[in-house]
Amino acid sequence: MLYSIIIPCYRSSQTIGKVVELTMQELDRLGRHTYEFVLVDDCSPDGGGTMAALMGLVQKYPCVRAVELAKNAGQHNAVMAGLNYAKGDVLIAMDDDMQTHPSQLQFLLDKFDEGYDIVYGYYPDKQHSGFRNFGSRVNDLSARLLLGKPKNMKTSSFWVIRRFVRDYAVEYKSAYTHLQGLFLRTTRNICSVPIQHFKREVGKSNYTFGKLLKLWSNILGYSIVPLRLATWTGFFFALGGLIGALAVVILKLVRPETYIGWPSMMAAICFFSGINLLFMGVIGEYIGRIFLGMSRNPQFVVRGVHQQDAGEQNEEADERRNIEEKRTKRQ
Repeated sequence: MLYSIIIPCYRSSQTIGKVVELTMQELDRLGRHTYEFVLVDDCSPDGGGTMAALMGLVQKYPCVRAVELAKNAGQHNAVMAGLNYAKGDVLIAMDDDMQTHPSQLQFLLDKFDEGYDIVYGYYPDKQHSGFRNFGSRVNDLSARLLLGKPKNMKTSSFWVIRRFVRDYAVEYKSAYTHLQGLFLRTTRNICSVPIQHFKREVGKSNYTFGKLLKLWSNILGYSIVPLRLATWTGFFFALGGLIGALAVVILKLVRPETYIGWPSMMAAICFFSGINLLFMGVIGEYIGRIFLGMSRNPQFVVRGVHQQDAGEQNEEADERRNIEEKRTKRQ
């Protein structure tokens, strides 16, 4: 069984080597000796430092493949690029900053061996900033409301999936990728396991408010709940407006001296105009994404794929399989 470890890389020249080597050590310790790494450079703005680190790993290890993107695609699209180039039967996604620590792989894989299609690692105690944790809560609530995510299912960027889940996910070609939405479309045989969240060793999170908002908005591509919400909201406000209008007429008939003021009328107009514009924006977002989908806006653009000679890779893979078979027989 081949394990593919997919790591999106962004300004990770100081950490990616340690992540890869510790993951190799952990997989070997767990007796899972047949693996490959697909490292995706998401057009890191560090003067080529990240790509140089990836090329060093490619030259050092035949099991490492580096995918170089021509422009920044975002974390989820970078993972999609890795999924497209991975060949494994089991696929694992990790981060490049040592927060999704290789030592926690054993917990995900032990749970995965119980027969689940997808296993997420989640963090009872997160090492993110308060702002990032707030964004995670909003995203989790949105996923539950819009995607039907089970309440007890907790997610992160550290997960393990089966090949058929990958095969389905890579059929999605829109640029607005939301992996959790894709996975929930594929199977409900999903489990979450608590793991330790480590502190970032170098630098700080690259997620800004704008990037978090953009990632959250990608959920819209997997649900029509906002459109239904717009319909129901419009219905209730229209009904309320009708009842209010009847109440004003009745009040005027009962008490002719009642003055219906201009301020109240303007406030009502502004409020309902705002509601209309809000939901017109939601509808426009859907229409805009349909347009961009028809124009085939790409998820990612690959500048090049770097790996050692295929013959060397096959020899190492065969050697690892032989070692694994021998150990299995001894057991």
